[in-house]
Amino acid sequence: MFAAIAIAYGITVLALVLLALGLKKMVSTIRLGQPDPTRRGNTGERVRTLIREVLGHTRMRQWNAIGIAHWFVFVGFFSLFLTLITAYGQVISPAFVIPFIGDFIPYEIFSEVIAWGTGIGILVLIVIRQVARLRKPARKSRFYGSTMWQAYYVEATIVAIVVCVLLLRGLEGAAIGPIEWTWHYPLTYPFILMFRSFPVATIDVWIRTLATIKIAVSMLWFIMIATNLTMGVAWHRFLAFFNIYFKRNSNGKPSLGELPPILSKGQPINFEDPADDDLFGVGKIEDLSWKGLLDLTTCTECGRCQSQCPAWNTEKPLSPKLLVTALRDHAYAKAPYLLAVSEEARNALPEATRLEAERPLVGIDGVITPDILWSCTSCGACVQQCPVDIEHIDHIVNMRRHQVLVESDFPSELGSVFRNLETKGNPWGMNASSRNDWMKECDFPITVIDGEIPEDIEYLFWVGCAGAYEDRAKKTTKAVAELLNRAGVKFGVLGEGETCTGDAARRSGNEFLFQMLAAQNIETLNAVFENRESKKIIVTCPHCFTTLGRDYKQLGIALELVHHTQLLNRLVRDKHLVPIVPLNQEITYHDPCYLGRHNEVYTPPRELIEASGAQLVEMPRNKERSFCCGAGGARMWMEEKLGERINMARVDEAIATKAAGVAVACPFCRVMVADGAAGRPDEVEVLDVAQLLLKSLG
Repeated sequence: MFAAIAIAYGITVLALVLLALGLKKMVSTIRLGQPDPTRRGNTGERVRTLIREVLGHTRMRQWNAIGIAHWFVFVGFFSLFLTLITAYGQVISPAFVIPFIGDFIPYEIFSEVIAWGTGIGILVLIVIRQVARLRKPARKSRFYGSTMWQAYYVEATIVAIVVCVLLLRGLEGAAIGPIEWTWHYPLTYPFILMFRSFPVATIDVWIRTLATIKIAVSMLWFIMIATNLTMGVAWHRFLAFFNIYFKRNSNGKPSLGELPPILSKGQPINFEDPADDDLFGVGKIEDLSWKGLLDLTTCTECGRCQSQCPAWNTEKPLSPKLLVTALRDHAYAKAPYLLAVSEEARNALPEATRLEAERPLVGIDGVITPDILWSCTSCGACVQQCPVDIEHIDHIVNMRRHQVLVESDFPSELGSVFRNLETKGNPWGMNASSRNDWMKECDFPITVIDGEIPEDIEYLFWVGCAGAYEDRAKKTTKAVAELLNRAGVKFGVLGEGETCTGDAARRSGNEFLFQMLAAQNIETLNAVFENRESKKIIVTCPHCFTTLGRDYKQLGIALELVHHTQLLNRLVRDKHLVPIVPLNQEITYHDPCYLGRHNEVYTPPRELIEASGAQLVEMPRNKERSFCCGAGGARMWMEEKLGERINMARVDEAIATKAAGVAVACPFCRVMVADGAAGRPDEVEVLDVAQLLLKSLG
């Protein structure tokens, strides 16, 4: 008995001391990050989001059986804590029960249901992990690059604890000696039958032994995580609560859509008069905000982000998971150097720590290579998939901001794009006078707004750079204009008064250029809508949709953006547009990332396809799991030098549906998918949804 007590309580003291020291180091490391005041406020909404996501497992429910199994494991981890308290008493006295509730039937039923649920749940997760690894070997597996021994250790710990709980329940019942089934032991009665022939003294020894094992297994787990602060597969059980509570959007929406303003030491940068010591993006790991460092620490290495990433799936070096874990490991390796109180203390650190501290964040020999950083299309698949709400895109763009604004180190193709945006107001470098050329091909008048918008004009049609200059996108522009004209919708355009919204500049890290373009557009829009309470704008480009409607809100202008598929769908429903010539062909639809994931517009384009008389055939990856075309994040203007082209992978998926055509709802997607289709022998037509609708009108 005394040996069991010494082991159980001795290892507990050791575990708690090490856990306290580990937590102190973790908190100190996270606090090295920059302040971020945007994570404060909206306390009530944040609490509601936390409760909804945690108890409802809203993020994990994306995966059905996995989500249910994980819910039981999650609930069991905390709910079975009282069985650990019971074990501490049983080491001293095998007959111990927690006062008041220990033999309370509802508690006993609950603990047994959760124990069985946890056991079955962890076995399901173990099987799924192994099957996934066998079915998709090497980098095709979402577990590629994960620290597998840590996952196996956590799984083994949970299995061991569940076995101890169930066996102890059987021994407890056998010690009392019930002859028949009772509600006190509703699901462990078979174990009672197994143990009831044992002598009471033997049962007591077994109870003490299993209680000691249960305590030892639990405390060894705490010792393990206390000495491995980068063990995200274990630490996420505690840190996910904080990461969810402090997520960018307090209402629970994924951290997609607009990019957060660039902060320096917790304050927005004044781009008209920046301070000498302002931090432009993330150039060192400590330039991340504390929330960024919390993100890195919370990563559970599940690989959901990796499995959906278009760059990783086409043999690029970027894996959102491996990017996060590389930054995390670097942060914790460098932390002792940053926390050292003097130069003497730093010099006394191990050489490996000092070398890690000098390692560049981005570079050929850096934590992140340039190829990794610039492979991101900002499609948002990683953020949408992450069960613990890590904000991958924000961190990638912040590193890009530093590379562009401070290091002037970026892909050569972006140099000409930046110059074109600055001097010509569009990434192609076309003259402003050419913005009106598409109107010459229309056989109906189009109002060009110069100054304040006329009273009879309901919508401003923001044509966008692609819609005005790119030949294929111009067809979409003309189709939308004709449909609006047929429906009697009064609209006007800015013509030469329009300039690029700055999407490509901002998402490639050139925040200065974005601010310049945005200021110019906001001045124009304020003049156009000077006496209008309602500022309605139609766009065909989801990138303009996001930048005008969401990024510009940060700069003080609230606009009512509507994507052309939303407005056209409304016009069809209201019978202002009536299709009369059914297309009678199968069409597959490619969800644009910036319309779908970033803005959650999925239904209107599909309803328009069906309204046109076409039969919609979905690709395997659709809606929130759609596969990117490869154009976002300014990748439209960068060469794909590594791996397979992203647009080719998407086109192959579309061709595999055997559909006669591919419908899109974004000019960038139109270009990328059409270029991909041209590179394949199978003929497949690529059209905007608006063109399909126009065909069906006759």
